[in-house]
Amino acid sequence: MPLSEHEQRLFEQIERSLAEDPKFASAVRASDPRFHARRRVLVAAGVVIAGLALLIYGAVIKAPPVAVAGFVVMLASLGYAVQSHRRSQSPDLHVVGGTTSRRRPRGRTGRRGSFLDRMEDRWRQRPEGHR
Repeated sequence: MPLSEHEQRLFEQIERSLAEDPKFASAVRASDPRFHARRRVLVAAGVVIAGLALLIYGAVIKAPPVAVAGFVVMLASLGYAVQSHRRSQSPDLHVVGGTTSRRRPRGRTGRRGSFLDRMEDRWRQRPEGHR
């Protein structure tokens, strides 16, 4: 049901007043999951650089355990960064200023997503008595 003109004006006025409030803007930004995911990716990038430095340092002083530890730190941090980046791209995280619509998964041929969608629909529409 569409809003009346009066309701639309009131809604726009409320939006403007909320946008001008710096305390509200910082509260919304702090509660935005994408903000936290972006921060985790940046922290992971810093740890990757520290792991690379540890790897190089271990190679220079000819201490294989230190170099291996640096490599493990780099690898774990890269995995954490990739995981955080994937979570930030998840449609359910775009709550503030985003969209909640689901994207279709892309297959190599383009048919993979539609096949899986059809199978999921068939599973949901199956008769309850036939298990």
